[in-house]
Amino acid sequence: MRHFNFGNLHFQASNFILVLVVLALVATAVLCFMAVKRSLRPKRTGILEGLRFLCVLIAAIMLLGPEWRTVESSDLQPEIVIIWDESLSMSTEDARLPKSLSADEKIVARQDLVEKLRESEFWKPFEVDDKNRVTFTSFGSPPADGDPALISMAGSDLNQALKDTLETGRNLRAVIFLSDGSWNIGKSPVDAAQQMRIRGVPIYSLGTGAANRLPDLDLESVNAPTYGIVGENVQIPFTIASSLSRDVRTIVRLRSDSGKERTKDIVIPANSTFYDSMLWRIEKEGASKLELSIPYANDELVESNNSREFVIAGKPESIKVLVIETLPRWEYRFIRNALSRDPGVVVDCLLLHPQLGSGDGPDYIEAFPEKLEDLQKYDVVFVGDVGIGEGGLTVDQANLIKGLVENQASGVVFIPGPQGNQFGLAKSELADLIPVVLEEAKKEGYSDSTASPMRLTTEGEKSLLTMLGDDERENESIWQSLPGFYWHAPVVKAKAGTQVLAVNDNRRNSSGRIPILVTSRAGSGKVLYMAIDSAWRWRRGVEDLYHYRFWGQVARWMSYQRNMAAGERVRVFFSPERPKPGESVFISANAFSVEGAPLIDGAVQVDLTAPDGKSRRLELSQGDSAWGAFSGKFEINQPGTWSLRAFVAGDENASVETKIIAQADPIEKTGLPARLDVLDEMSRVSKGRLVTPSQLSELVNEINSLPEPQPLVNSIKLWAHWLTPTLLTAFLALFWTGRKLNGTF
Repeated sequence: MRHFNFGNLHFQASNFILVLVVLALVATAVLCFMAVKRSLRPKRTGILEGLRFLCVLIAAIMLLGPEWRTVESSDLQPEIVIIWDESLSMSTEDARLPKSLSADEKIVARQDLVEKLRESEFWKPFEVDDKNRVTFTSFGSPPADGDPALISMAGSDLNQALKDTLETGRNLRAVIFLSDGSWNIGKSPVDAAQQMRIRGVPIYSLGTGAANRLPDLDLESVNAPTYGIVGENVQIPFTIASSLSRDVRTIVRLRSDSGKERTKDIVIPANSTFYDSMLWRIEKEGASKLELSIPYANDELVESNNSREFVIAGKPESIKVLVIETLPRWEYRFIRNALSRDPGVVVDCLLLHPQLGSGDGPDYIEAFPEKLEDLQKYDVVFVGDVGIGEGGLTVDQANLIKGLVENQASGVVFIPGPQGNQFGLAKSELADLIPVVLEEAKKEGYSDSTASPMRLTTEGEKSLLTMLGDDERENESIWQSLPGFYWHAPVVKAKAGTQVLAVNDNRRNSSGRIPILVTSRAGSGKVLYMAIDSAWRWRRGVEDLYHYRFWGQVARWMSYQRNMAAGERVRVFFSPERPKPGESVFISANAFSVEGAPLIDGAVQVDLTAPDGKSRRLELSQGDSAWGAFSGKFEINQPGTWSLRAFVAGDENASVETKIIAQADPIEKTGLPARLDVLDEMSRVSKGRLVTPSQLSELVNEINSLPEPQPLVNSIKLWAHWLTPTLLTAFLALFWTGRKLNGTF
């Protein structure tokens, strides 16, 4: 590569390019001369050929990479910039004071170490004999107004801090960077370090904090539901991360703003992540603020992350249930009684007796709801020992139940019986929702002379659906004491993607233990399959205590999503319930006409109001028009409470309102190890180095021995400047136009 210049104009090109440029210019000059000689209008042709040669000359010069360089010399003293980090992670107490600042080398917060260094005037030697100017700047300070939402979004942008210094600095000699290396927003600081290297400005990083995580218990997350039914339990999962070297036996405390409190004993394994949950009974309507916390443990050095607050709304309930059965077996009778006596449930029963016909009386309907506006009101449908054909459901009716579950977030409960009628559902689409594989050769099921106990699986032990006690320990004892069953359906195994909550503790096959209680998702709805018909036996010695509680929980679990926000003509549900900034929220809606039928011709719109007060309108796309199903999504871009109002387009009175609480985990976290590797890499890239507080005295001679800052060279790359193609295009246009005009004379 050859370099040459003419004043401020600099060129660089390989030998090949130089030869190519010379040959091109010589060839063009010869051709231009010959064209002028042959022309009958030599003056006009000479002007045109001059334009041709000028265009080729411009193109040839651009191949040589021309740059216009100016040198900007500074009469200022060399500048040393000291940058310190003010982000929240600097409050971590794991920095050791050097002997020059503390005789006992005690442990302090990272920000306190920086403050001590600034107070010690470690930088004064740089200014001796006016050799350097020292300037100070900081970055990463949290918002001054103290808004928790804004504080949670605040982070450390090391790259931007360095770039700002590079842009504002004058005659830079070196940068001293005081930070823990916590980099969580913006580009990699290596990008700015490379620019520093080009300018000849080394970065000397002083790492604050320990390279290993402090002994700490961190309550990382609390995934509570957004609402619960008044008088019922909700399950509140939580996650705790431990960096302690020992197991910790402690207490989790859940407290409401009214003073109500629940506790749970737990053991957190050493150096691991612990997952668990607590039950909380909703006692009042409206929003309640709750706090989940763990006490400060011995040897723990960070206390600020031992608690989290969240809000749960209490709602009254009105769950509508349809129970379909043939023979009035014991299980049917007790389920009907349990649901009828539940004040939060409205039950309709359809008894299709093969000899007596449809049942009659209180809580009975005489025929299956044929109109969608009549069927869509049901939150849960129980399908007993019922099939397709005479004395059962029709194919269309079974398909309607499937559509109700998939498109309107209802639930379906399958409770088979010894008649084996549910095998007849295979003629309809409803059979696709059954979450187990059945044994065709044994439609009547299996009977035993001795009772078989039911055993909860790991998923069942954690499920709110199977929670018959007030805590996990009591629940385990209850399930072990429940009476067993003598008959079960011919289940081979659970289908893929389902969740088995309980199994037969006595029987197994080649696929493992026989599933008894299985759940799954179907579209936007839920499915439960119970392979026994003797849960009524749970009443032995305790009457309605466990039997009523179980079926009440089933009805509420299945209707939870459907009743998130329900109005007269619009019903809305969304996922996830507690999104984080950056996540997408998927909105589903069901809309109905004035008569109550699913909305076919129409649209559903949603007004979204962000926590900062900005609003926008979102129109949901229509899915299955026969069910009035609509869907859409939007992205959460800030934490806080989002207000959502969904309405039928053209009739804003037909609306429903709800709120979405976006809780952001703070970007800046305390208690985490210092990122010394980040500081080391950006220092090495810039030809500086990583130092410890005790090595600061060495920096004086090292930085003072650096060469004087090089003058700032400003370069304009002419080959990439917008003016170059503009001029070339203009000359080519003149040349083309001139040739046309020259040919007409």
